[in-house]
Amino acid sequence: MDNEQLQRQVGRYDNLPQWFEASCHQYGSAAAFSCQGATLSYEQLESHSREFAAYLQYETELEPGDRIAIHLPNLLQFPVAVFGALRAGLVVVNTNPLYSASELKQQFIDSGVKAVVTSANSAYLVEQVLRHTRVKHVIVTQMGDLQPWPRSLIMNLQARYVRKIVPRYRIPQAVGFGACLQLGRHRELKPVAIKSNDLALLQYTGGVTGSSKGVMLSHGNLLANIAQLKSVLGEVCVSGSEVAIAPLPLYHIYSFTLNCLMMLETGAHVVLIVNPRDTAGFVGELAKWPFTILSGLNTLFIELCQHQEFCNLDFSHLKATISGGMALTRFTENLWVDVTGCPILEGYGLTECSPVVAIHPPHLDRRSDTVGPPVPMTDAKIVGPEGEVLHPGEVGDLWVRGPQVMQGYWNKPEETAQALKPDGWLVTGDVARISDEGYIEVIDRKVEVINTAGFSVYPSELENLISCHPDILECAIIGLPDDELGEVIKLFVVSRNRRLSVKDVRDYCRERLTSYKVPKQVEFRNTLPRTNVGKVLRREIRDEELRKQQRKRRALTRPPIT
Repeated sequence: MDNEQLQRQVGRYDNLPQWFEASCHQYGSAAAFSCQGATLSYEQLESHSREFAAYLQYETELEPGDRIAIHLPNLLQFPVAVFGALRAGLVVVNTNPLYSASELKQQFIDSGVKAVVTSANSAYLVEQVLRHTRVKHVIVTQMGDLQPWPRSLIMNLQARYVRKIVPRYRIPQAVGFGACLQLGRHRELKPVAIKSNDLALLQYTGGVTGSSKGVMLSHGNLLANIAQLKSVLGEVCVSGSEVAIAPLPLYHIYSFTLNCLMMLETGAHVVLIVNPRDTAGFVGELAKWPFTILSGLNTLFIELCQHQEFCNLDFSHLKATISGGMALTRFTENLWVDVTGCPILEGYGLTECSPVVAIHPPHLDRRSDTVGPPVPMTDAKIVGPEGEVLHPGEVGDLWVRGPQVMQGYWNKPEETAQALKPDGWLVTGDVARISDEGYIEVIDRKVEVINTAGFSVYPSELENLISCHPDILECAIIGLPDDELGEVIKLFVVSRNRRLSVKDVRDYCRERLTSYKVPKQVEFRNTLPRTNVGKVLRREIRDEELRKQQRKRRALTRPPIT
């Protein structure tokens, strides 16, 4: 599909509700989402989301453009709430249910949310922050809601009284999710005029400039990225035939756009995994389905391949494995292909781009260390330190432009101006190079490049190489301040072999790296800190090490006790 055809495809709908209703009408009784043994068809998804939208219109004071937080894990209630909110003209704020109360408070205040949909398991956190926010409406759902009777009752009772995973909370104005659907069932949904450039999503991210901020994504941004993804993955996604496994949380933009939006465009059956960290439970769920598409990221693929029951699964239906969220290492890619026989399509994106910028086309051979060419209707260039456009193969700052690029950061005009140029180019904050054929190789985050002895060292490059060691499961590279070198390189290793020594690791590095890239310090750990999605948190590791350095300096400068 060329860019002109794609532009016509994007222009078919003014907004996400129009697109959603068309998809539900097209695929009707086919399965849309499954979770914990229950399935919603496209017809049921449309019906429940309409009921929820009608509830919001008739039973609350919310107006189009108001923000509503969706504070849920991967449950059937998530897509119902999201599409119901969008159909009522509201702006969705995807919120991590594992946030602390302080993180929740910060996001709710910044976004100005007036309503929250939360689970009973997380409602106690919402209770703690309500008085500091503008929230007037709280909707609480239990794990078993939308499950068939009597399974719904059993699941809810088990969660509260057997597993005891529902902390006590008291929110007098809270309304149950099921009650909302009942109240909206006999109401007629009011049409809402929504334009393509109207705001659909406030998606929070650390993003290009480091601090947490709300990325403003319009209906048009998301519709464009749906069409862009479909144009690339359409070769493997047969309309109405795919079973897609969604282990990553839908509140994360990568999973949201791929599994909650694009898969509905193709009429896929999406299987939601509530807790992918329970690897045994995850594998048990996989065994139930003839899955054809699986999305994940580097750390998840490693964990699965280490599980014997996963290795014994039937992968004969698996056509596409999609990787994003963090760099894919060669070790992981080779391991995955050995176990499943399915190549990985690595993509690259950022929240500011809805999020997909590039992805490896399924019909082309994997080009090592690249994330493929930009998706259609997307421009990319490499910019030097003086603002000059660099030639193919040269390393510099990656800038991108396309219809999926954000409108800006919520209530942050200065940071918006820093990241988004007047002519539409987005400064991604990533260091990259582009080949003669237009393939993008993302080298690292600019803020994480290590400067040692006058040389620039890219952590991802080292991690990719070191992770190929047969005894190393995963690793992380950071730079620490040093009076002599500027920064020294420290390596953190998670190993499968307890006999592996620091000398072994450094010898391995010396054989493969120039001297200034060899880590000066090596530390073994049982685990590395990760985001809720599974991405290794280099910044958290570095902050921890900096605190240790400060404590040592204070101890050395402390006057002796007399």
